[in-house]
Amino acid sequence: MQILTKPLAAELMIKGSRFLAELTPVTSQAEARETLKAFKQKYADATHVCHAFVAGLGREVMGMSDDGEPSGTAGRPMLDVVKGRNVTNLLLTVTRWFGGTLLGTGGLVKAYGDSAKLVLDKAFEENAFEEYIEKKDFLFEIPYDIFDKVKHSIKDLHIQDIKEDFGASILISGKIYADEAEILSKILTNLTNGKTIVSFL
Repeated sequence: MQILTKPLAAELMIKGSRFLAELTPVTSQAEARETLKAFKQKYADATHVCHAFVAGLGREVMGMSDDGEPSGTAGRPMLDVVKGRNVTNLLLTVTRWFGGTLLGTGGLVKAYGDSAKLVLDKAFEENAFEEYIEKKDFLFEIPYDIFDKVKHSIKDLHIQDIKEDFGASILISGKIYADEAEILSKILTNLTNGKTIVSFL
């Protein structure tokens, strides 16, 4: 399952109407709702802000809305496009500014579906998705004299968002692949003769 790692946007003009499709990373329904609320405020001049979202590793949470467009012409085609890809943890919004020409129900389904395809294709082209790998947050404290040794020993582990706080000792935090957590613990135990315990949050 692929998860979205960064926001993206793509735009279509159809018979004078502007369709702005945007993808935003989200991990829950609450987060999708908050993001949607912000978009509705940002695009207060728009005619509609329609959306579809999926969250969870098994895509167990899904939602959509036509936001005033005829029932089934916006949210459903958008969600169908998302469900057709092996992706999750994203909110897809398509914001429409009406251009004066009615598109009809078939035209709307095509416009919202095409907008969804356009932004998803762009996301794949720009490598905005990554394979979901479970990660754990970690935290440990070490004395200065073994800092270089620790850095060298953990360099081959998959660690992200690492932070180093230099005080009386060095506090190191970050994220590590869940299946490497035990290895990190063993490395630190061996290097410090059991004095340093890694906390996983």
